Amino acid sequence: MKAAARNSMLKHALTVDVEDYFQVWALSSQIDRNSWESRPCRIERNVDTILQLFAQHQAQATFFTLGWVAERYPQVIKKIVAAGHELASHGYAHDRVSDLTPTQLRDDLTRAKGLLEDIGGQPVRGYRAPSFSIGKHNLWALDVIADTGHHYSSSIYPVKHDHYGIPDAPRFAFRHANGLLEIPVTTTRVLGRNLPAGGGGYFRLLPYAASRWMIQRVQEQDGQSSMFYFHPWEIDPEQPRIDGISWKSRFRHYNNLDRMHGKLARLLRDFRWGRADAVFAEQLKI
Repeated sequence: MKAAARNSMLKHALTVDVEDYFQVWALSSQIDRNSWESRPCRIERNVDTILQLFAQHQAQATFFTLGWVAERYPQVIKKIVAAGHELASHGYAHDRVSDLTPTQLRDDLTRAKGLLEDIGGQPVRGYRAPSFSIGKHNLWALDVIADTGHHYSSSIYPVKHDHYGIPDAPRFAFRHANGLLEIPVTTTRVLGRNLPAGGGGYFRLLPYAASRWMIQRVQEQDGQSSMFYFHPWEIDPEQPRIDGISWKSRFRHYNNLDRMHGKLARLLRDFRWGRADAVFAEQLKI
């Protein structure tokens, strides 16, 4: 089989970071953590919409889920698992790893993993740090992730960003010195720079054609599967608005929410999608 035909058969990893609108780090300056319990939670309806969309397009995915969500909405976890998707960890309370000590991170990961496994009834192998908050200054976190029983991480983003990223990190799945597999969110290399190609706010803000071109480029030129992600709140244009945030945070969070569902539907039609543990099964073998 020719390389182009072989690459066109690649399946890409579809992932969802399961957190609600009031748990987003960029809005945290205006949202007291103690107010979470009293805010209207929209995670159930949004995850239901996502599950319906995935079923319609016969797509499987990995849901990196907060332990806080699992503890309060166990039915959400059970629906994810019942639909055949992978359950993975996003930590317990969406604390940035860069704000935690090793002991605090260990407690956070252990608590989240235990909740998810007890409710979901399946082992949790993957972890994604909130806001990709593992950088060159806190690589000690990789040992904590491995020590708490996780087999892979998707926590290091090889881009230059004002809040995260290691621009010179490997672009595709690689193994850390401690044996932990890292599966970065996808980038494409253009003019000597890594451009974000794996979803998030960039997917929402850019024209769909640009995102499709980048994923296609990685598929055809690099011969690699992509790692794509988004959040449930990104398909929810009716979510409550948070006052007092900066213009940059407002633009990043609210722009094009009304277009996200349609763009996702196009993405699911244009490429083949699966769970991270299935798409990267060969790399996960030790």
